[in-house]
Amino acid sequence: MTDRKKYVVGITDHMIGAPDLEAEVLGNDVEIDFFASTDEASFAPDRLARLDALMVWGAPLGQKSISHLTRCRGVVRYGVGYEKIDLAALRSAGIPFANNPDYGTEEVADHALAMILSLHRRLWEHDARARGYTSGWQIHSLKPLCRSNRATVGIVGVGRIGTAVINRLRPFGFRILGYDPGQPPGHEKAIGYERTERLEELLVQSDIVTLHCPANAETRGLLNSDGLARLKPGAIVVNTARGELIEDLDGLEAALRSGHLAAAAIDTLVKEPPGDHPLLTAWRNREDWLAGRLVITPHNAFYSDHAAVEMRLNAAKTVRILLDEGRLRNQVTDRS
Repeated sequence: MTDRKKYVVGITDHMIGAPDLEAEVLGNDVEIDFFASTDEASFAPDRLARLDALMVWGAPLGQKSISHLTRCRGVVRYGVGYEKIDLAALRSAGIPFANNPDYGTEEVADHALAMILSLHRRLWEHDARARGYTSGWQIHSLKPLCRSNRATVGIVGVGRIGTAVINRLRPFGFRILGYDPGQPPGHEKAIGYERTERLEELLVQSDIVTLHCPANAETRGLLNSDGLARLKPGAIVVNTARGELIEDLDGLEAALRSGHLAAAAIDTLVKEPPGDHPLLTAWRNREDWLAGRLVITPHNAFYSDHAAVEMRLNAAKTVRILLDEGRLRNQVTDRS
């Protein structure tokens, strides 16, 4: 006769093998039902109905699946974002939802800083063009190229990651602006940046704009064609936050082609892997006009070996606390 487990926890999918680390944290009284799929349509209703909690990685979670979570005490996402989760359906079902904000802060901040410094120093463009130099060498320095302490960086979103970016930028001497209406008065004094009350003020003053805000009704399309046009001529844009913040690839291409935008670095796209678009074709083909001016990384700013473990352990701990105490830490109440 086998021992009956006290709880059943579902895990939709996983990018790093079997959920062995989660099993260690959740304990011997938990049965893990590993769906191993990002296809929500494959989630059988009878399996969903058994779950005391559900952990979600890359799969979407919509109303149809949620309607079968009749026993579920909470849904926990491994990551920070939750655009694929139907929060309204969860609220209607009385199921609380939590994300996993306390991992990967250092990695995303480091990634953003690497993009900022490399584009500011025009490293990728120097590398791309130096391959074709057959005469001269140092004479090929790219211009304009200003000192860090003569440049302004605008941080859109001064939460955990935005603050970590500010802490990393400060020793280089950049002037740092921050826009985040969610932060209390005096936050800028404690952290060390100049607050702008309007996004417009930040955009027109910044030589580099780096995005660290969520995608919601107020921020989606933040840097569409109109937003890009408001940038200071010759500005650099870095996005390690959400693809929906710069969802207008036509506008991004036009801004780069015209030179109004000097360069852009993007870690997140609306569609991943990216589909076909003239800008992406030029990037893939290393076309001369774009050489070193558009950098795209495959949504891995969050990743390090340590962060991957931290993410899994923290998400599992959230579920274990829920099962033991009935309390869901990091609960999200966002209604956007």
